[in-house]
Amino acid sequence: MSSDQKQDILNSFDEFQNYLSDKINKGEKLGLSENQLAKGAERVAEYLKNHEDPKNTEEKLLQELWKVSDDDEKHHLAHVLVKLARKEG
Repeated sequence: MSSDQKQDILNSFDEFQNYLSDKINKGEKLGLSENQLAKGAERVAEYLKNHEDPKNTEEKLLQELWKVSDDDEKHHLAHVLVKLARKEG
């Protein structure tokens, strides 16, 4: 993914949700389970926490929640992100 594409996705929480929704839809078409989708969401969240500065208040909230969560809480939060992205898709 180009730097410009990444910035377009991260500049707007709606664009981030749309991106995540698209990836979830593709994963479902490949037959990924709910748990596998959540694991993917965990990897995305961990990457964002370590490599990207939040661009809006929603991303800042998610980053702060991710930072203070233990592994079990992160797993549950990833499932919630999958649900949220499905709702938007």
